[in-house]
Amino acid sequence: MTRIAPLGRVLAVATVASLALTACGGGEETAAPATSAPAASSSAPAAAKGDGVLTIGTLLPQTGSLAILGPPEFAGVDLAVEEINAAGGVLGKPVVKNHTDSGDTSTNIASQSVDKLLAQNADAIVGAASSGVSLSVIDKITGAGVVHFSPANTSDELTTYADKGLYFRTAPPDVLQGRVLGDLVVADGNDTVGILALQDAYGTGLADNTEKAVVSGGGEVVEKIIYDPKATDFSADVAKLKAANPKGIVLIGFAETVKVMQELIKQGLTTDKHKWYLVDGNLSNENFLEFPKGTMDGVKATLPGAAAPDAFQAKLKAINADLTDFSYSAESYDATNLIALAAEAAKSDAGVDIAAKLGEVSKGGEKCTDFKTCADLLKAGKDIDYDGVSGPVEFNDAGDPAVATIGIYQYGPDNTYDTKALEYRTGNIAG
Repeated sequence: MTRIAPLGRVLAVATVASLALTACGGGEETAAPATSAPAASSSAPAAAKGDGVLTIGTLLPQTGSLAILGPPEFAGVDLAVEEINAAGGVLGKPVVKNHTDSGDTSTNIASQSVDKLLAQNADAIVGAASSGVSLSVIDKITGAGVVHFSPANTSDELTTYADKGLYFRTAPPDVLQGRVLGDLVVADGNDTVGILALQDAYGTGLADNTEKAVVSGGGEVVEKIIYDPKATDFSADVAKLKAANPKGIVLIGFAETVKVMQELIKQGLTTDKHKWYLVDGNLSNENFLEFPKGTMDGVKATLPGAAAPDAFQAKLKAINADLTDFSYSAESYDATNLIALAAEAAKSDAGVDIAAKLGEVSKGGEKCTDFKTCADLLKAGKDIDYDGVSGPVEFNDAGDPAVATIGIYQYGPDNTYDTKALEYRTGNIAG
């Protein structure tokens, strides 16, 4: 049982061992085949009228530091839209989808993509993967009366952001991942811990939450370094960490983590002497293949997301045969289904109307797990409770999932992680 301690929001974390857990493109495509702030902190946008056709845009990474997350996220959206349209679409018409690139925070790609999606009459936008990218465009999206729904944002900043009630997410805020990660590090016998985290909303927030969990578990964070992810040289940061000599080293970042690791190895902070821990942003079966065999052996990582069944993965592979990683695919699939069901419940494709029904279709009614079954219940006048592949997805008042799961994974001597999790931990988040 995971230790419970207050972190500003109520968490109840239960551990279930040895259960499988797997998580989270192309150019623009048109096919006819998330978290919201409390109402008191935001004003409603001008109501946008729907045109009778639900148009879903995606703002997901095709390029940039999180490009590795793009393929499974796009596949999740594509699979959902394919199934929705096969079931008759939304409001009697096929759903239209438009794919765009989010890039990362070093470019202006996301803003340009949002402009394009708004010009294409998007009613809801699924993305971005990066919390920093979402924060850079959330005002533009919600200001247009469009639902902003991320499958992968985890920054705590987005929980209280003044989003006009239009931002939602299927990924949990980092207060939960930080709790699980910190508990894991201490439970592994690391009473001294060093943290290296990139400087952005995701990195600093997750670092702070991890530190709180380590300290409340009886450990000590002997060094916490926030670095510039665009830096070319991490030698000074690693030297500072080396001087503190932590037993456990937590690495919070994106693709630049490879460079950080190279410096750790160079300065002798290898995995046979220190325990390394990664997070969803740098968990990868591609980034570390160039390292000598055994470099990553025993490294553990956390990833938000419930167990994705083999049958779901098979459906995703039918969409994209090249998929090797399924991170946030389930969250993307569920986000798309929830948007479509909310539009059906509202009998409107307008973003404001969809947002008003997202909480309603996620909890409190008759359980259903696929679009067709849920839509048929709605048409019969029933209240529904959509339980998704990523979990129950019951939204709290902040638009965050009230219940979420974090998986714990481990790398082997071949420098890849087993997509069957060591365990997963489920937490309730009050809000």
